[in-house]
Amino acid sequence: MTKIGTDLNQKEEFLKKEDFYKNIVRKLSAIREQTELGGGKKAIEKQKAKGKLTARERIAKLIDEKSVFYELNTFTAHEIYEEWGGAPSAGTVYGVGEIHGKKHLIVANDATVKAGAWFPLTAKKNLRAQEIAMENHLPIIYLVDSAGVFLPLQEDIFPDKEHFGRIFRNNAQMSAMGIPQIAAIMGPCVAGGAYLPIMSDEALIVEGEGSVFLAGAHLVKAAIGEVIDNESLGGAHVQTNISGVTDYVMKNDEECLQMIRNLVDKKGPTPRFGFNRTKPVKPKFDPKEIYGILPEDQLKQYDTYELLARIVDNSEIDEYKPDYGQTIICAYARIDGWSVGIVANQRKIVKSAKGEMQIGGVIYSDSADKATRFIMNCNQKNIPLVFLQDVTGFMVGSKAEHGGIIKDGAKMVNAVANSTVPKITIIVGNSFGAGNYAMCGKAYDPRFIYAYPNAKISVMGSAQAGGVLLDIKMKQLQKEGKDFSDADKKKLADQIRKAYDDSSSALYAAARLWVDEVIDPAKTREYISMSLEVADHNPIMPKFNVGVIQT
Repeated sequence: MTKIGTDLNQKEEFLKKEDFYKNIVRKLSAIREQTELGGGKKAIEKQKAKGKLTARERIAKLIDEKSVFYELNTFTAHEIYEEWGGAPSAGTVYGVGEIHGKKHLIVANDATVKAGAWFPLTAKKNLRAQEIAMENHLPIIYLVDSAGVFLPLQEDIFPDKEHFGRIFRNNAQMSAMGIPQIAAIMGPCVAGGAYLPIMSDEALIVEGEGSVFLAGAHLVKAAIGEVIDNESLGGAHVQTNISGVTDYVMKNDEECLQMIRNLVDKKGPTPRFGFNRTKPVKPKFDPKEIYGILPEDQLKQYDTYELLARIVDNSEIDEYKPDYGQTIICAYARIDGWSVGIVANQRKIVKSAKGEMQIGGVIYSDSADKATRFIMNCNQKNIPLVFLQDVTGFMVGSKAEHGGIIKDGAKMVNAVANSTVPKITIIVGNSFGAGNYAMCGKAYDPRFIYAYPNAKISVMGSAQAGGVLLDIKMKQLQKEGKDFSDADKKKLADQIRKAYDDSSSALYAAARLWVDEVIDPAKTREYISMSLEVADHNPIMPKFNVGVIQT
């Protein structure tokens, strides 16, 4: 084992960077607190006046006391549906929590946001929740309280493959896979949405508030002329005692949540894959020191070994090919006791075996070759992979092209794409271009993908993209016969770069579900450990096969 890390606390540069990053984390926390208010204080008071709990309160009462609920995709739809008054968290709260010591995926409609109506991103978020449950064989609980599809945007939520109907297809497939599903109807459950709880294994309904029907009283009257109220049409006692659609009638939210806990408590053991885990050992360095390692300027260099020293157990690694392909660090280590294979971009300028200087954060042929072989080794040994992305892309230029950079990059992408062990990705800083793909971006099916608050995700950096976009814009203006002064050109360049930076931010990515959550860097170990524990619930490991790889 190799000890890594040095004491950085006393350095002025460290303290300056620490203050900068802590401020970013504070700003994100403020946005999170506002998001967690859902539809706002008035909407919350209105819900409580009915004797109902909010979505997050329901989850808090459902999970074990003093346990942690890992909320995911908190920032979904952030600043996206503003013309409709906004939809914080897309009106849905979901994440991983423990019930009687057993991990569950919990999904709750937030009725304070447009009565829990489904926006296009609500469907995408629910599908991501189900995807996590299916990939990891994780039991799932639905707390249903929704008015159905948000009709002004129905064409973007109803008919396509990855739209609303896919939810019920997944219900059916999860049942066939043997993944337990429990649904609690704690409010309206209308039209197509009625299938979700009824396609679950067991369905509970809260009297007086819960209702389930394909068409509500108003639509029934319009369609067939029958006059009836919603409670008589599909209320709790009707659907449990007359139709037999639901299984349990509950008096209120609290009784309903306790009944779910009772049902979970009786469940038999869950098979595990059994990934290697030993007693956890804390790093030798405080994980909060990560704030002082990451640079204020995303393009500045830093030593990734210092980052790793605050994440891995006992701050020690077994490094694979340490002196070869040094712009990617490959190492075996433990994180909270879990055995992992780490693939991390080295952001410090390094010297190759040939004595050439290599830019940190860039993938060269030798580093791609090393990473490919390491990924294959981890699959051979059933060791989960952790990718730490801070990559500006693959090396370009005649020397790189003549050396076969495309071929070596393709080998790495092939290995990542076909890897069958669980993959956890953390976007630490930059995630640009094909580097995003090679380092297991969202398109390569990581079990979980997280981002640090100051991460950037785009096809290239803002400086390069800004230059290209400015050149295109200037040519357009020239064709129109417009003259621009240097001051006008600088102003336009600044506007272009700011817009590009905004659209490549971690928050922008989280709003669109490109990452599962924006996390506090100090909690990196915690999130990786939770993700691996969830992944261990799937006892099935497909055979690893990379197909054809050019040598």
